[in-house]
Amino acid sequence: MTEPDPREELVRYGRRLLDDGLAIGSAGNLSVRSGGQILITPSAVPYREMLPAQIVAVGAAAGRAAAGGPEPSSELPMHLAVYAGTSAQAIVHTHSPEVIALSATCDELPAVHYAIAALGGPVRVAPYARFGSAELASAAVAALAGRRAAILANHGAIACGTTLAEAYERALLLEWLARVFRLALAYPAGQAAPSGTRPGPRVLTGAELAEVVAEARRRGYRAAYDGEG
Repeated sequence: MTEPDPREELVRYGRRLLDDGLAIGSAGNLSVRSGGQILITPSAVPYREMLPAQIVAVGAAAGRAAAGGPEPSSELPMHLAVYAGTSAQAIVHTHSPEVIALSATCDELPAVHYAIAALGGPVRVAPYARFGSAELASAAVAALAGRRAAILANHGAIACGTTLAEAYERALLLEWLARVFRLALAYPAGQAAPSGTRPGPRVLTGAELAEVVAEARRRGYRAAYDGEG
């Protein structure tokens, strides 16, 4: 079977960002490793109009695109930092509303559902830093330690995977979990939140999440629950 063209895949998933409500206009960005290069969506090109030829190839080591072509996404420093610091092969950066709303009020998305184990556990909220900055890149890498997704305060989220499809599914899962958490907050509190700062929904413990991972592995669900990427 012929491998899908990574440029076409980036364009296709870029349009899905709009269809699934994970971004608007040209917000957010996607990338994949391809050999010794990083292929990333261009800056300021609406996803509906984006063409495979506009996908930007950047040297993974040098971090520079070829002269005369489209400009890479302004979040290129964050993508390069994540690739350098993790085993990720693909990255999806969203501006999804549930995640952004959560990031403005919480320091962490707790384990309100066992599916969060597929993201490595409770999802951290990285401190706010300006888009495109080295500070944001560093904050994202730190928040991703031991995780496959992170939330960026007052900004969005980043999800990683061994394939673009896997990273995208994790971005969708993260948005769903953020919505579940918001809905849970509408009900009377059953226990203290992990931080102990205010009442919150009942959440799963680390031991309970470990049990989920062990059972998933026993059933052969390794791709969803294993690995750093």
